[in-house]
Amino acid sequence: MNILVCIKQVPDMESRFKVDAAGTWFEESDLAWRINEYDEFAIEQAVQLKEQLGDADLTVLSIGPARLKEALKKALAMGCDRAVHVVDAAAHEKDPFQIASSIAAFAKDKSFDVIFTGMQSQDRGSGQVAVLVGELLSIPSLTTAVEFALEGDTISVRRELEGGLKAVVKAKVPALVSCQLGLNTPRYPTLPNIMKAKRKELLEVPVADLLTEEARLETVSLAYPEKKGSALVLEGEVGDLVEKVIGILKEKTAVL
Repeated sequence: MNILVCIKQVPDMESRFKVDAAGTWFEESDLAWRINEYDEFAIEQAVQLKEQLGDADLTVLSIGPARLKEALKKALAMGCDRAVHVVDAAAHEKDPFQIASSIAAFAKDKSFDVIFTGMQSQDRGSGQVAVLVGELLSIPSLTTAVEFALEGDTISVRRELEGGLKAVVKAKVPALVSCQLGLNTPRYPTLPNIMKAKRKELLEVPVADLLTEEARLETVSLAYPEKKGSALVLEGEVGDLVEKVIGILKEKTAVL
């Protein structure tokens, strides 16, 4: 079986973000970078499937600048067989359709049976790339998977819906699966596997060799959320605090 997993390198969400000079993205200097959290579940599921089948080939792909080689090396250490770096220093300027088009252009003649992605990226959060890849490749997309199984040539996925509901959907391979939090527990690369990863193939492909589509979306501006007030901290004895709270509720709201 031929498996592809698509990942993205994103800033650590604990970073201090600043809007860049253009006002359309964040300033990337001095940020810590990591694999998108949802994509780590996709890597783990792809590796588990490879281990289940015994005879499978697993490729990891990512689009971006030179720094994302570290993310690809981690994916290799987790168990992927080879990595493909689609080199694009301006990947953050591409819209979801362009990213999906680049992935589909790479995958279209590779006969992948299963493609894994994260449900969405933590930085942009559009949730569009996975289903666009499936559509461009004319294969079914099984999204927000919290359970995965493959029996014969049929994928079965339990999907997370609103209100705590779950749905079970099935599709024949080839198919794409986007992975939700809780699908599995991503493994930590061991030192021997980190050393093995250094000997695995890491192929570079210029984005210009894949991308022919114009953007469908334009980011007009990026801004911090508007501050709508500040918190009021009350101190003192419990009895006094109760009276203060009641007074505030009477004055500021219609609760009392």
